[in-house]
Amino acid sequence: MSSVQSTDRSAGGPVAGTHRPRSETRDGMHIDWDVQITMEDGLVLRADVFRPCKPGRYPVILTYGPYAKGLAFQDGYPSAWQRMVDQHPDVAKGSTNAYQNWEVVDPEKWVPHNYACVRVDSRGCGCSPGYIDHFSPRETKDFYDCIQWAGVQPWSNGKVGLNGISYYGINQWHVASLQPPHLAAMCIWEGAADWYRDMTHHGGILSTFWANWYDMQVKTVQHGAGERGKHSRVHGELVCGPKIFSENQLAQNRCDFGAEIRAHPLDDDYHRARSPVWSKVKVPFLSAANWGGQGLHPRGNFEGFVRAASKEKWLEAHGIEHWTHFYTDYGREIQKRFFDHYLHGKKNGWDRQSKVLLQVRHIDRFEQRAEQEWPLKRTKWTKLYLQPAGSLSEKRSSQASVKSFAAMGDGLTFLTAPMETETELTGPSALKLFVSSSTADADLFVVLRVFSPDLKEVVFQGAIDPHTPVAQGWLRASHGKLDRTLSKPYRPYHTHDEKQPLKRGEIADLDIEIWPTSIVIPAGYRLGVTIRGKDYEYGGASGGKLSNFKNELKGCGPFLHDDPLDRPAKIFGGTTHLHFGHGQEPFILLPVIPGKSNKEGHGRWPRKRKNDNRKRGARPEEKRRT
Repeated sequence: MSSVQSTDRSAGGPVAGTHRPRSETRDGMHIDWDVQITMEDGLVLRADVFRPCKPGRYPVILTYGPYAKGLAFQDGYPSAWQRMVDQHPDVAKGSTNAYQNWEVVDPEKWVPHNYACVRVDSRGCGCSPGYIDHFSPRETKDFYDCIQWAGVQPWSNGKVGLNGISYYGINQWHVASLQPPHLAAMCIWEGAADWYRDMTHHGGILSTFWANWYDMQVKTVQHGAGERGKHSRVHGELVCGPKIFSENQLAQNRCDFGAEIRAHPLDDDYHRARSPVWSKVKVPFLSAANWGGQGLHPRGNFEGFVRAASKEKWLEAHGIEHWTHFYTDYGREIQKRFFDHYLHGKKNGWDRQSKVLLQVRHIDRFEQRAEQEWPLKRTKWTKLYLQPAGSLSEKRSSQASVKSFAAMGDGLTFLTAPMETETELTGPSALKLFVSSSTADADLFVVLRVFSPDLKEVVFQGAIDPHTPVAQGWLRASHGKLDRTLSKPYRPYHTHDEKQPLKRGEIADLDIEIWPTSIVIPAGYRLGVTIRGKDYEYGGASGGKLSNFKNELKGCGPFLHDDPLDRPAKIFGGTTHLHFGHGQEPFILLPVIPGKSNKEGHGRWPRKRKNDNRKRGARPEEKRRT
């Protein structure tokens, strides 16, 4: 399927409304609706512009994405919105909330500070016609053109900043690789980066998230979807444009996203074209990760901070739901200080800001701490060896043994003794295993876990799932080949450029990346490592469902690996064997942080509000679930 389709294939269809460019002044803002932005191939995209009423030139906060610029957060994602404002009333305070949209800034909280906010519907979505091909080079070039357009408008000061969550963060990495001249700064809030490793194939195992996301969050707001896309609660127009297309016409105007991803099981040109080129990412940026975003939302933010060529870059890491802190006073004030410095040119001390801000996670709270690098230099990299009897110990085991489990089953768990003292783990981890299989391959799902003294698991409100474990990692055994240049002892980096099937009777030496996390384990608690043959599932109550996901939340949120075409039982349904002894000493490498350093608020990072995650009976990530 070509990624360079430029015009609407379905030109007909009934018309509902006009969606002509128009302007008005309301709620203290000058608003331009459905502004036309012409791409280099002639296609016209549509944008809404919110700016101060007084004449002048203002810096721009811009987003480009598929969720329909006219669809209110409350209407498109009602369960997420209600939970957020119930638990964090500062989100709704000081705004009519009429212009709140999913994963982008509220203009009512930015325009008064002399910013122009631009929301662009991406090609084929909302009010913009065209062929949908997510994260493709065509989309990235469209994003570039939108940035350049915004930089030369009469109301613009020529400086464009990018700010948004998830999709609106992911594509920032991509467009930064093209180095648009008017791009002055960007805030990537929980934005994955590597299309293969972060998003479509975890350790080489296909994630079914994107196919389901496409059905639930994109097709519903595709250009021409009519009433299925709903009406704007502000101006009443259809959020998916005036034309209404048939299901067949809509299908012709979009790629078969799930099938295209499945057709590329290796990290090939398809994936590389949808991933950043780190050496070309040079713009100043703030990268914000979520400890509980296992499966999508932390890895790219840490990788970007470490690998991007930008000399002016900052990292923040927090918890709870992946959309919440972007909107709270805590998150918004960080964003504003950053953009005030780079877009307004204010001398607010941001350039002297500590490079890293961590919300260090305890089982019942977060503690804020400023740092200067990632991973932390004072990390005591600690090996705990897996023992055949099921324990984790700093002592090596010379006992030769083989432990086996059903290759698509619940697997084996290895536990430490109760912690003698409080122990902090903050950073990436890695697991070394020696594996054989009764078949030519095996999928390994690794879960880092914490257990209370009575052996009840402690889980957290994650980015999506309310019962998220401490950290996760994945690897398909046939994808064990390492990139020796990019690999670190604490972060193995796999090439994913060829399959190396397992041979009967041979033992594969595998290094598994476990995504970054933070947890302070109390004395008396235990750390556990589970090696499974399928996705983690929490043993307690269900997490229920959210309005924008198909599946029940059982511990991994929507980030599952259950495609039978990717995991046929003939290959992945055998028996997996873990080997011990005779030079095979499996271990986990952990980021132990010695002692305490840096008091809360050090380095001029803003303090968290007292009502943020600690009061009012909220359901933050730090609340223990048993």
